[in-house]
Amino acid sequence: MTREHTGPERRTLLRIALGLGAATAVHLAAADPASTPGGPARTPPAAAAGPPANVRGRPSPYRLTPMTAGAPPRFRPARPPVRTRPFEHLPDLGHAMVLSFDDGPDPRYTPAVLATLREHGVRAMFFVCGEMAKGHPDLLREMADDGHVVGNHSWSHPLIPKLSRAAIRGELGRTSDVVERVLGAPPLWYRAPYGAWNRNSFEIGAALGMEPMAWTVDTLDWKEPGTGTIVRRVLDGAAPGVVVLSHDAGGDRSQSVAALRRYLPRLLEKGYRITVPHRV
Repeated sequence: MTREHTGPERRTLLRIALGLGAATAVHLAAADPASTPGGPARTPPAAAAGPPANVRGRPSPYRLTPMTAGAPPRFRPARPPVRTRPFEHLPDLGHAMVLSFDDGPDPRYTPAVLATLREHGVRAMFFVCGEMAKGHPDLLREMADDGHVVGNHSWSHPLIPKLSRAAIRGELGRTSDVVERVLGAPPLWYRAPYGAWNRNSFEIGAALGMEPMAWTVDTLDWKEPGTGTIVRRVLDGAAPGVVVLSHDAGGDRSQSVAALRRYLPRLLEKGYRITVPHRV
């Protein structure tokens, strides 16, 4: 994504998202349940959320099917049900939290985010925009190589409820194509831009084999409120199963990068595992 999303429109959209409420429960587990705070990330088990790391097989056409016939069996998750609400909180993860970053990859900020996560041996979720991912496949590979989950955040960050079914299919499908072409498997999770979902997006996302993921704590870092404010919002909202929303693209994200360097070690000191969800 190459532009910022601020102002009254975003506030209205956030109200829409909050009106959707919490998601219904599903069976989820941490992808690294045996890891310790700050310890080295472990290799995700079969069917981990998102494209597996180091998959370099020949990509095959991907159009509205959960997985391609030529993919290894352990990377063929069942088509998920059509949800009516996105997941916002993941209590099945135990004393763990999920960090997520939207709108990238951006060569100005994503490398610093990846370096900080690597320094502390933790994994996160990156919801990428197709137009950004297409231009920076090296950063997609770096995400996957470090064991992070690569999710779908649409192609161009539009307001989904204003699009036709065909346009939604294009936004999500093109992005899944790019991720699969680079990493060898399509994304298993997606996040609607602005947190604005509708039934068409839930249906098309499920047809593409993806589950919808929202967030619990919004750092509002896109407003550039100051590094200290972002840190305080994360620490104040910290709790088991919380999903934190930050950004690694879409504007000046230097505050987001600086805040991550401050709040991540403090979360680990408090005993939280920073992990990613695993679909079972």
